[in-house]
Amino acid sequence: MNRSVLFSLVLYLSVAPGCKRIGKFDVPGWFKQGDIVIGGIFPVYNREVVSIFNYEKKPTSVNCDRFDLRAFRWTQMMIFAIEEINKDPTILLNVTLGYRILDSCSSPTNTLRAALTLVGGQEENNSTCFPAVSAIVAEAESSQSIAVASTVGPFQVPIVSYFSTCACLSDRTKYPTFFRTVPSDYYQAKALAALVKRFGWKWIGALQADNDYGRNGIQAFTYSVDKTLRVLEMIKKSTVKVILAFTAEGDFYPLMKEVVKQNITGIQWIASEAWITSSRLSTPEMFQAFGGALGFVMPKMAVPNLKPFLTSISPHADSDSQDPFFDVTELRVSYNVYNAIYAIAHALHRVVFCKSVGEKAEGPCMNVSQIEPKQVTAQLQRVHFVNTFGDSIFFDENGDPPASYEVINWQLRDGEVHHVSLGHFASIIERLTHFVFVLNLCNICIPTSVCSEVCPVGTRKAQIKGKPICCFECIPCAEGSIANMTDCVPCPVKFWSSDKKDECIPKTVEYLTYNEPMGIVITVLSLLGASLCLITMVIFIKNNQTPVIKASNAQLSCFLLLSLVLCFLSPLTFIVTPTVWTCMLRHTAFGLTFAVCISCVLGKTIVVVLAFKATTPGSKVARQFGPKQQRIIVCACTFIQVVIIILWLTLNPPYPDMVFQHSTKKILLECNTGSEAAFYAVLSYIGFLAVICLVLAFIARKLPDNFNEAKFITFSLLIFCAVWISFIPAYVSSPGKFTTAVETFAILSSAFGLFICIFAPKCYIILIKPERNTKRLVAKH
Repeated sequence: MNRSVLFSLVLYLSVAPGCKRIGKFDVPGWFKQGDIVIGGIFPVYNREVVSIFNYEKKPTSVNCDRFDLRAFRWTQMMIFAIEEINKDPTILLNVTLGYRILDSCSSPTNTLRAALTLVGGQEENNSTCFPAVSAIVAEAESSQSIAVASTVGPFQVPIVSYFSTCACLSDRTKYPTFFRTVPSDYYQAKALAALVKRFGWKWIGALQADNDYGRNGIQAFTYSVDKTLRVLEMIKKSTVKVILAFTAEGDFYPLMKEVVKQNITGIQWIASEAWITSSRLSTPEMFQAFGGALGFVMPKMAVPNLKPFLTSISPHADSDSQDPFFDVTELRVSYNVYNAIYAIAHALHRVVFCKSVGEKAEGPCMNVSQIEPKQVTAQLQRVHFVNTFGDSIFFDENGDPPASYEVINWQLRDGEVHHVSLGHFASIIERLTHFVFVLNLCNICIPTSVCSEVCPVGTRKAQIKGKPICCFECIPCAEGSIANMTDCVPCPVKFWSSDKKDECIPKTVEYLTYNEPMGIVITVLSLLGASLCLITMVIFIKNNQTPVIKASNAQLSCFLLLSLVLCFLSPLTFIVTPTVWTCMLRHTAFGLTFAVCISCVLGKTIVVVLAFKATTPGSKVARQFGPKQQRIIVCACTFIQVVIIILWLTLNPPYPDMVFQHSTKKILLECNTGSEAAFYAVLSYIGFLAVICLVLAFIARKLPDNFNEAKFITFSLLIFCAVWISFIPAYVSSPGKFTTAVETFAILSSAFGLFICIFAPKCYIILIKPERNTKRLVAKH
């Protein structure tokens, strides 16, 4: 036995009943008093300066060097978790947790000293009383944990490790009080075997560290002698291109340096969790030989509240520090420490309150001073809770948590080695002996296989920065482009890509047609309006000698009805295939027919006003405004619109146009107005005539009811103006063929408004109330 270990046992066995302590270890660490104290052992320094013991004098204090900032963060995570628990009223209410954290110097000997110090009972140092701990969080390396578990296990003190993965520690006969929040190497070996099977490798090399971690890891991986012989036989027949390195970071580092020095490349390295994410090993220098290494690591977790705690540590009080020490977004081992502390806290809660956390308890069922470590061990075995991050924390019958790993790949990006996640391997919670393995291999190169499969049809190759040319991503071609051998090529403007993006197909040409619902509605309304106008014209001709027809100016009314027929029929030119002639016809026909229509309404309005003036004594103007003058007004007003239209058709006429921006897969065939100014000039002139009519009709609105047609003209023109005022913003904002539909509905709405308001009352009297169609009633006033 090692001399220092023997001395440690002799020293601490002397404190048994009937004996007295003859000395103590001077192990550096942190201490905070509490009702219950939890011990912690961490490799804050990762090398012990060896001292020679000659038993002639008392051993000197332990000297260590190589301060490990990563391990120091583990200690701070333990303190952080304990302080967080002390603030939580749901766990250990009115019970304060304390801690005593000691440094192991990454040495089994010093780890044993620390463990014996923690469980050795009452100890005073500079007036500080250090009580015995109820549980220990230890240790990082498997060899150190074996030393601790072997020594304090017989005293029933529970040990919860945060990074010791040796499968040997799952042996409950040897280590009955050992627990851990990191999966056993048994599961890591299962994961590695699944990885080998997934790649179809029939042969691999195995490299192990000469300690408990390496030996037990490889034993768990090689299932039996006959399988081992088959592996050996295959190695003899071929050159090994895949090597599994089951070793700790410190043991593997010298070998890695030598591999790089001798420029040994072309090997696919498979790493254990002990070194795959090591910052000391993950350098561009090492990447020359170990680039593309694959391995399994514990899942990462972000603990945002930890950063303010870390930045409060002197001398690093600057919260803007960019040192990796303060990066709490990808915690792995630190997260295991966090879970270990919470597992112990939940076990202590069950001991003190005889209830699980969350269950209602009347109060403590035990005095904290009476707690024995074996009670904590028993309750640790029963712990099962979900932490604040949603992870389920519990231990199986061997003290192991369920397996959960990320698959990590070394990739060089921007001059730095990145640990890129490719998938995960995890136990199925309901059946811990079954696993789920998800792996994404599109970004890595592996032996006996291509890095990336040939890109499927419709995708293109995209080079991954920092990776060999064989590694690429297959990115789907954008809509409207197709893939050739190396890139995506856009289709011509009148074509679109097929669903598979392997050929360009003609785009669908779309325009408003008779056979679609909107076209059918427009057609029906147009024909209905035109038919009603023709029927009304027949009624007016048949009853042209009746007082109502005479009073409403039969000739001008028939002329107005004829123009309304053309107004109703003009939308039909909007639902045919746009050509040069149909485009010119649809806009000019619409502008001209409505100009004629409003000119007729203007003539009728003037007749109504002057007819009333004729009843005024001495009025000569009214008597001079006969049918001839009315026709002159209609023709003059229409002539101006004709001039505008001729100029439009001469200078910049409407034409069929293909519009592509409204839809990617369709071509909208529509009539371009040619000159926007001419189009709005036509609309403006119609609006000008309508406003004049509206003003005159408004002036004559109070004429005697039986004689007055002005109020109906006023209503019709109000509808007309409202329709066309709302038409402009709707026309501008409507996409595609809806622009055409908006224009046709505006034409139909205004035409129906004029027809119904002006002619419906007269038809009502002629057809339904003939008794009112008398000269006496019409001319009563």
